[in-house]
Amino acid sequence: MHMAEVIRRKRDGAELDPATIREVISGIVSGEVPDYQAAALLMAVFFRGLTDAELVAWTQAMLHSGDVFDLSRLPGRKVDKHSTGGVGDKISIPLAPLVAACGVKVPMISGRGLGHTGGTLDKLESIPGFRTDLSPARFIEGVATIGTCMIGQTESIVPADKRMYALRDVTGTVESIPLIAASILSKKLAEGISGLVLDVKVGSGAFMKTRERARALAHALVGLGNRSGVQTVAYLTDMNEPIGWAVGNALEIEESIEVLRGEGPADTVGLVVTLGGRMLALGGAAASQDGGEARIRAAIADGSGLEVFRRMVAFQGGDARAVDDPGLLPVARASRDVEAPRTGNVQAIDCEQVGLAALVLGGGRQRKEDRIDPAVGLRMRARLGAEVKAGEPLATILFNDASKVPEAEALVRDAFVIGGGRVSAAPQVLEVVE
Repeated sequence: MHMAEVIRRKRDGAELDPATIREVISGIVSGEVPDYQAAALLMAVFFRGLTDAELVAWTQAMLHSGDVFDLSRLPGRKVDKHSTGGVGDKISIPLAPLVAACGVKVPMISGRGLGHTGGTLDKLESIPGFRTDLSPARFIEGVATIGTCMIGQTESIVPADKRMYALRDVTGTVESIPLIAASILSKKLAEGISGLVLDVKVGSGAFMKTRERARALAHALVGLGNRSGVQTVAYLTDMNEPIGWAVGNALEIEESIEVLRGEGPADTVGLVVTLGGRMLALGGAAASQDGGEARIRAAIADGSGLEVFRRMVAFQGGDARAVDDPGLLPVARASRDVEAPRTGNVQAIDCEQVGLAALVLGGGRQRKEDRIDPAVGLRMRARLGAEVKAGEPLATILFNDASKVPEAEALVRDAFVIGGGRVSAAPQVLEVVE
């Protein structure tokens, strides 16, 4: 393989054959292809894109760069869900146990926080003792015995993705839709699933700010998933305000438990029910979306979803007492309200600013080596369209380091646009791509 020629061909718009793609990905993982040539190829892909055939070959080469879980001995279909990331997005945490309680197995490889968006793994690790670094054998055991297990990407799972993402992050190629699709699907295919529900966020708190970009990503993901033998559907969902009332790691675990108890915020419950209903339909546990949604609501009402979550926490080393007593979760030492500067209606919320406020407080990483403070975050007090009076709280900041509060407070205050006209929030589900 002459790497310079491969780069030139892609630069000029030629289609790379599967064998060449496999050799390139293998070389990137082994180090045979140096970073400067890998980065040049990624930039060529950024500008030229990948054909459908190239995207399938690229994703398969990434998938087979490491271990793939063999769940074939487990009966029934295995279905997962993936979100492209948002603020207050704790949906996976109550969703997976509820789907598992209804008889569909959910093997879930989750991620950490990225920029202003929180990560499922960071939230779960706010439960004392909870481990997300299980071995492949232990992961499969959890899926087999409990119905779900949530772990992070290990060194042996899709190592090509780790290598290429590090290069994309520093070369301005993160936003490439085919590279995003290959990154997401290669990890999901490694789980050995047969069905996948995607939650593609749209709006100020999402990576995809416009509906057009989100729709393009959804079509790429659905097409790639289906061509790879996984029945895939994508929901475009609104991310112009935080999901639920809690933003922060332990705070979102507490709110997830409230959902499982039937006490959660309406928007959070609504999204869990919608996505869960489709997962059950894909998994053959419901004949229709409506039937699946009814089963998810029943699993909330009878407590079976909460019981699966309790068992999963214990299996992964966590203190299961926290499921029944959220007071055992980390708690911030102090709080401060961010007050409305004037009377009016909430016209808009810059959701990214809210996520950045949580990050500034220590709830996320500004550098790779940063330690997360699981206790800090925000409780939202006003939603889009709400009427607020001057001096009333828009949000409450929960913190341990007072020096970080002024910057977080300014971000939250600037996030809210308060004016005279009434506005309505967009529907949660904007469209479905399948």
